[in-house]
Amino acid sequence: MPLTVTAELIREHLLYTAWASRRLVHAIEQLSPEQLNQDFKSSEHSILGTLGHVFAADRVWVSRVRGEEATALSASDIDLHVLQIDWPLIYAKWNEWAAALTDDDVSGVIAYRDSKGNSHASPVWEIVLHVVNHGTHHRGQAVGFLRALGHTPPSLDLIRYYRERPE
Repeated sequence: MPLTVTAELIREHLLYTAWASRRLVHAIEQLSPEQLNQDFKSSEHSILGTLGHVFAADRVWVSRVRGEEATALSASDIDLHVLQIDWPLIYAKWNEWAAALTDDDVSGVIAYRDSKGNSHASPVWEIVLHVVNHGTHHRGQAVGFLRALGHTPPSLDLIRYYRERPE
C-alpha cells in the first residue's frame, strides 16, 4: 500500500521543525562560547557544529526544492548569530514554498545534484520528511550535549508541538 502524504502534513511538519529549532536555539543562547564549541566527539563535534550542520542542510534542501543554487558554507561561516537570524529566514523560505503546494505536488519529483555532483531525483514528500527527520535526529544530539553540560533542554517532542501550536 503506497504512503499517502498530503500538502497539509508537509506544511505542518515544516512548522514543527522550525518550532523545535527555534526553541533549541533559544536554549543555547545562555551558553558560553566554550560550551557552544565543546567537542563531544560526535560527527559534528559540538552543539554549535551540530546545529550549524542542520542549518546548512535545511538551506541546501530549500534551495533544491525551489530550483535555486545554494552557495557553499563552511563550519566557520555559522555562529550563534547565524542560527538566531538566518535560520528563521530559511524556515520562512520553506513555508513560502510549501504554502503553494497541492496534494498532487507532494508526489512530484525534484531532480538535483548532491554536494559531490551526483544526480538524484526524489519525490517532494520524501525530501521534506527527510529534512524534518534529519533535524530531529541532530536536535536530539544537541539536547544530549546540553544535558551533559548540566542544562535542562526544552521539550522538542512532536506531541508537545501539537499541544502548543496555535489553531
